Amino acid sequence: MGVEPVPDSPAAVATTGEERCLVVADYHAGIERGLRREGVELASDADVRRARLLDLLAETAPDRLVVLGDLAHSIGDPAGAEREEVTALLDAVEVPVTVVRGNHDGGIDELCADAATPVTVTPSDGVRIGSVGFAHGHTWPSRAVLGADVICVGHEHPVVRLEDEVGGRRVERAWLRGRVDPAPFESQSDGALGIDADLVVCPAFNDRSGGTWVNVAGQEFLSPFLPAGLADGEAYLLDGTRLGRYRSI
Repeated sequence: MGVEPVPDSPAAVATTGEERCLVVADYHAGIERGLRREGVELASDADVRRARLLDLLAETAPDRLVVLGDLAHSIGDPAGAEREEVTALLDAVEVPVTVVRGNHDGGIDELCADAATPVTVTPSDGVRIGSVGFAHGHTWPSRAVLGADVICVGHEHPVVRLEDEVGGRRVERAWLRGRVDPAPFESQSDGALGIDADLVVCPAFNDRSGGTWVNVAGQEFLSPFLPAGLADGEAYLLDGTRLGRYRSI
């Protein structure tokens, strides 16, 4: 039982002991609408995102799709093209869906209520399915999530900046994984929690959503429990390349 990335994809398969779940984080449907308000004009990539996710579902044949928050992009009630993108996606998915509420999912309940497939929207502190806990990461996970063997979170959109010997640079999405440091969680809860888990920080599914440069000095993390909760975590590229401890890349 555990969580294994799908090679060359910002998605993982979680074997929980109850189900096999395809896990993606930070889909950010309708992101182009939000970028347009910031002066960035991009054609919608909605069809490409949907096709990519449906291909992953066909490839991995899971029992459930888990979206680790920010299914939609707008903070409030999704509208227009954003609403249409979420509706079209959920109508095309043929397995039950769990959406872990993220900080961009304010109006997600009503949007998911009429989906053709069963959709469960969890509280913002996450949900535990068998041996795996799922949370978005913008707030502290529940005790149930912290009691899991593996905890999966999103929200951070981790990326690494890589440089070659001649000064060329590129930025790539990355996974972060390591043992949980219980200290920040126990400090928040004022007591021992008995945490004994791996923590997996998932890359954003949406490649237009930016991210935290985890190996660049001075970059602040978004999650309240990072980086302290994953002090010795390692980074992996989407193709499986192990980069070592993310702080020393």
